[in-house]
Amino acid sequence: MTAAAQPGIHVTSLRDVREVAATLGAYDLLTLLAPAWLHDETLRALAPQRRLQLAFHDIVEITPDLIAPDRPMVASILDFARAADPARPLLVHCWAGISRSSAAAYIIACDANAGCEDTIADELRRRAPFATPNRLMVSLADDLLGRHGRMVDAIARIGRGADAFEGTPYHLPLRF
Repeated sequence: MTAAAQPGIHVTSLRDVREVAATLGAYDLLTLLAPAWLHDETLRALAPQRRLQLAFHDIVEITPDLIAPDRPMVASILDFARAADPARPLLVHCWAGISRSSAAAYIIACDANAGCEDTIADELRRRAPFATPNRLMVSLADDLLGRHGRMVDAIARIGRGADAFEGTPYHLPLRF
């Protein structure tokens, strides 16, 4: 097993998803893209063990003509991750690998590690200085998981990530 194939959460952009997937062997895939990109040719070439694709825009408030992340979408992310084999890598991607995918990675790690919201946020920042997790997704998950604002506060504390057009692939452990 290569270093990249270690279990846990692997986060990347759409542009790098094929390259990262090639290093993982068997993996599950979580795709978080705007509706127009869900049928990108890159995604058809991938062969995950399991796949979940969600179509929404990277927005943090309701905006006319755009699809905001909502409670059922965040619940489906949690359900997908909970049903995964913990020994198999989970590959999460969005357009840039900065906001939606980083939020999903944080949400999944928090679900698996109640009480570690700050530790996970700090580790996310250390591994991905550019990460700016989607605040709406985090808020919805905080509510669904009954964390009473701890997830929202932890993400607010680490602040906005460094300026980047696109993130570089990173790995976040599933267990803390």
